[in-house]
Amino acid sequence: MKIAVPTVEGKLCTHFGHCQQFCIIDTNDENKIVSKQMLTPPPHEPGVLPRWLAEQNVTHILAGGMGVRAQELFAQNKIAVVTGVQGEHTPEDAVTAYLSGALQTGANACSH
Repeated sequence: MKIAVPTVEGKLCTHFGHCQQFCIIDTNDENKIVSKQMLTPPPHEPGVLPRWLAEQNVTHILAGGMGVRAQELFAQNKIAVVTGVQGEHTPEDAVTAYLSGALQTGANACSH
């Protein structure tokens, strides 16, 4: 899996479209983190981030909130979206919790 986590100041950003960078984390078959890279996304416009993250070979996104249309665009690009991620996680902590089934999620933090 290749998991994208939107970040602001090194922590999970509540709304993926407002992030400063994406932390892209590669995992192996044993659900262990094998590498990570921080990438600055292109300017936010409708439809840009789903295509850009697909070009990075991302398979999953962990986000606090994301609009319905963005979720549809990610699905069209075969990227699974997890919304409602709670707390101020580092990307590594969020991914580790997700991989172990311990990631706490709640309501989608985005209403559009």
